[in-house]
Amino acid sequence: MSPVESPREENVYLAKLAEQAERYEEMVEFMEKVVKTINREELTVEERNLLSVAYKNVIGARRASWRIISSIEQKEESRGNEDHVALIKEYRGKVEAELSKICEGILKLLDSHLVPSAASAESKVFYLKMKGDYHRYLAEFKTGAERKEAAESTLLAYKSAQVHKIIAFDEAISELDTLGEESYKDSTLIMQLLRDNLTLWTSDITEDGVDEIKEATKKESGEDQ
Repeated sequence: MSPVESPREENVYLAKLAEQAERYEEMVEFMEKVVKTINREELTVEERNLLSVAYKNVIGARRASWRIISSIEQKEESRGNEDHVALIKEYRGKVEAELSKICEGILKLLDSHLVPSAASAESKVFYLKMKGDYHRYLAEFKTGAERKEAAESTLLAYKSAQVHKIIAFDEAISELDTLGEESYKDSTLIMQLLRDNLTLWTSDITEDGVDEIKEATKKESGEDQ
């Protein structure tokens, strides 16, 4: 007879099951239960990744829908089909409401549970980058003051993540002096790879859309004047 699983273990198992079945909304629900039942305890790496995958799939489907709808809206506007444009705007609003709900859900979890309970620099970086990502997704479709706020929150989260990444790297470097010669050689190679990874990761932040957000915010500010 197998031992009785805790509610946490059950929800993790169900989240994996939902992932296999590609039922990502339910995967999100199971992982939210995990987060909310562990109080200030940190998620395991596996749990953290499951949460990320769940939200990434749920938000990814809506972002793709929003892009398609927006593209069709532009085409209809260029053709002067005002009746169709009105219908599309209404439908786009529905998708945007879903996007807002998803982003606000994970951002609330990050602020109330995940970031405060992150004990290691690695997990802090993971959650702060995640926070930046979901603020960025909001900035993709918000307008005016809401867009500006989302863009600023994106940059703040990414910068915080970058700082923690560098701190973690510096801490690891300081540990090298305590190692034996063979371990030192192995570790310096690993640290060089980490340094390269840090450089790539930092540049990825820019490529991921921060520049676009800043540019869009500038344009909005110019239009408001």
